[in-house]
Amino acid sequence: MEQKTILNQTHRDMGARMTPFGGWDMPIHYGSQIEEHHAVRRDAGMFDVCHMTAVDVRGPEAKDFLRHLLANDVGKLKAPGKALYSCMLKENGGVIDDLIVYFMHKDWFRMVVNAATTEKDIAWMERQARGKEVQIQPRRDLGMIAIQGPNARAKTLPLLPEALREAAENLKPFSAADHGDWFVGRTGYTGEDGFEILLPAGQVVALWNALALAGVRPCGLGARDTLRLEAGMNLYGADMDEDCSPLESGLAWTVALGDLNRDFIGRSALVTQKAGGRLPRFTGVLLAGKGVLRNRQKLYDGEREVGEITSGGFSPTLERAIGLARIDADASDRISVDMRGRKLPLVLVKPPFVRNGKPCL
Repeated sequence: MEQKTILNQTHRDMGARMTPFGGWDMPIHYGSQIEEHHAVRRDAGMFDVCHMTAVDVRGPEAKDFLRHLLANDVGKLKAPGKALYSCMLKENGGVIDDLIVYFMHKDWFRMVVNAATTEKDIAWMERQARGKEVQIQPRRDLGMIAIQGPNARAKTLPLLPEALREAAENLKPFSAADHGDWFVGRTGYTGEDGFEILLPAGQVVALWNALALAGVRPCGLGARDTLRLEAGMNLYGADMDEDCSPLESGLAWTVALGDLNRDFIGRSALVTQKAGGRLPRFTGVLLAGKGVLRNRQKLYDGEREVGEITSGGFSPTLERAIGLARIDADASDRISVDMRGRKLPLVLVKPPFVRNGKPCL
């Protein structure tokens, strides 16, 4: 049976078209995915992300525990509220999940994990925490709304609790502030500025409705996907999973190997993989002609199959087909995609395609 967020009836009242997603009943759009996409690029849009889970890691060994658990190093986080993007790996280097972790104070870190992997993530963390002075606390009492776009912060700030407003106004990117059970991060998944707000579940509907009255457009999963693809942001289960390491997924920048004394889970596998060379290229692609790129379409160098589209779609901002792709290391740049038996040429580009409302090509 599909789970429902606290906003489920609100979505339906607003005319949302609903769809199954990772075991949840979620809005795909409210009438026009394209208009929702443009609202975020040009003004402000909001997304129900209550299906994602905040997990608090507390205790005197919280920092050391996370330095072992994650491929990126939380030791980099010196100031309270600072955030870090990282992958959580298996011993073989495969990605269990990608997540954001916030350093709140010396014995409290907050992680936000993906909806479809929540139970797997928590079980993995609890297993790794055995015998350590660490408590893993899923915050199922909290809901989450993401507000994104060039006007997102200005429209959101007046609606925050007064005690949190000034701190939120002065937040730097990839930082967070909290007051009571309200938590505001200047983070997002769209390539635009904005906030991700955690708050008590019982207050989520009121905030959503207040944001709508302030001119923030409700947006569904469709726009969220085209926005993140334009921003060159990976999607778990498409661009990486338990069979792919960060080094194969364009996420080498999230792996901190500099401290030789930090033996995180998956480190030895990544070191071996890196030393072996011949890692596949993870790149952005543009379709030279008309058509739409789709996940798992096969790629060719001449007649040789050399990879696949991991995420593909139509870019409303660029008005052309774009994608992320994994390609064999020895392939040339003359890549084509198999589209219903026809091989169409692609242009390889470095993501992102769009950032802060502007094309990057």
